Amino acid sequence: MKKINVQTNRRDEMIDVTNEVHQYIKETGIQNGTVIVYCPHTTAGMTINENADPDVKRDMLRRLDEIFPWEHSKDRHMEGNTAAHMKASYMGASQHVLIHHGDLVLGTWQGIYFCEFD
Repeated sequence: MKKINVQTNRRDEMIDVTNEVHQYIKETGIQNGTVIVYCPHTTAGMTINENADPDVKRDMLRRLDEIFPWEHSKDRHMEGNTAAHMKASYMGASQHVLIHHGDLVLGTWQGIYFCEFD
């Protein structure tokens, strides 16, 4: 198991961690199998999506804000970050990626993202 530290700069942010995961696979020498990328936070998540066009990240974050607005009159969580918890649950805490011949099995435009929501 390897811990990847991710520095975030904004409340809502998607950070590509594909290279860090790929480096781990190379370091371990794993040729075939599965890697699980897990986020142990209740206000952040993991997803796999396009990593070529930065507009995809902006569009996703904007749409998540539309679905889970930061301010909602019925939210009761005393920390005031219910939207972050909702977004994290929506994205999920982990992603499974296949490894074949020492490489991650991802589509041409796919990347693994850590998603910060708080």
